[in-house]
Amino acid sequence: MDDKAGIGRRRLLTTGGAGLVAASAAPTAAQTPQRRRKPAPPGFLWGTAISAYQSEGNNTNADAWLMENLQPSMFRERSGDACDSYHRFDEDFALAQALGFNCHRFGVEWARIEPSEGVFSNAELDHYSRMLDACVARGLKPVITLNHFTTPLWFAKRGGFEAPDSPDLFARYCAKVVERLGDWMHIVTTFNEANIRLLVDMMPSTVAAKTTVAAAIAAAAKATGSPRFSRLAFADAAVAGPLMQEAHRKAYDAIKAIRPDLPVGITLTTQDIQSPGRPDLVELYRQKLYGDWIAVARSHADVFGVQTYTRFTVGEDGVLPPPPGAELTMSGYEFYPQALANTIRWAHAAVGKPIYVTESGTAVADDARRIAFIDAALDGVRDCLDEGIPVHSYLYWSLIDNFEWTSGYSMPFGLSAVDRVTFERKPRPSALHLGRIAKANLI
Repeated sequence: MDDKAGIGRRRLLTTGGAGLVAASAAPTAAQTPQRRRKPAPPGFLWGTAISAYQSEGNNTNADAWLMENLQPSMFRERSGDACDSYHRFDEDFALAQALGFNCHRFGVEWARIEPSEGVFSNAELDHYSRMLDACVARGLKPVITLNHFTTPLWFAKRGGFEAPDSPDLFARYCAKVVERLGDWMHIVTTFNEANIRLLVDMMPSTVAAKTTVAAAIAAAAKATGSPRFSRLAFADAAVAGPLMQEAHRKAYDAIKAIRPDLPVGITLTTQDIQSPGRPDLVELYRQKLYGDWIAVARSHADVFGVQTYTRFTVGEDGVLPPPPGAELTMSGYEFYPQALANTIRWAHAAVGKPIYVTESGTAVADDARRIAFIDAALDGVRDCLDEGIPVHSYLYWSLIDNFEWTSGYSMPFGLSAVDRVTFERKPRPSALHLGRIAKANLI
């Protein structure tokens, strides 16, 4: 079947998807309290975020795919087909359109676009061109991520972002993508959560798993015959951090040389750090989490992406467990939507660039708690707007349940469930709830 016929088939399928959205049970007024809402600023972006690897499926040329399929493994299960969004992207766009969103954040996969070092796939560039065209045709402004944790296998084998020439290779890839696809993009970001390695070092759970991580990296090195094998999230921070920062700066300059008018941003994992009575510890742990990335964002970013899920309470010995009696999400961290407003305020003061909420979400079994999370998070965004902070978006993670890395498919972040066999998208009441807010453009 040629692609045109495939797109036509998917559009017929998504007609039913829109009907499903309309027919899904929505919360009643009695179930959701009335909230003080005001018009969002003109051009405010409402939508969802997702990554390519977590939704597309069968990304066999990526470093993560190799490590999923080796033992020992850090992964609970394999990504496999994921959500089959590689083929069903227009179904996802149609769902987002039917819900009332005006924006969609997704990624392109370096491992597909440059499958061998220096060899770029025109077929894959054409694929992402069709995706962008379909996204725009659905009335959705594309916010594109160029790297969301995964890299091509060849790049990982040669040392990843621990290799001295990695900034040049990354900038070359970014330039190739923007040269071919930049005309469709509304905003482009280089790295998703560029400080992810620093977060890994802070978290007690990942510190405890260091032996498992080291064994998995060793298995990948042995399987590829490369003692330099390196994955972005587990690289030597002292080596990879400065090289990734240089990669971002070079990519920023390369993109601006091609599309001077295209806003280029960066996103960080921006969890709310608190330490009652010890503000000195707050600043100490902010430095641990952000390192030099704030300076990079100040000098080489037009916009700044805030990605907040919870708060970290810290003490002299590190990140503390959630307080007794705290509500926990299925991810194991505290249900604390108030964190978003706090990180927006911090980012505005620290970075001084237009703020975009590029991820905000929660994994919960009870969808009513997801609705409560969204409402409380939006209350915080509205308060920030009232304070004069330039917040330009609210993008929920995620439109659909997807492959949540080492947790596999056990973390339902999605506004919509996904049948793991048929790939049917099944919108939850929270999807309609956020969609109604977006349609009314009230925050």
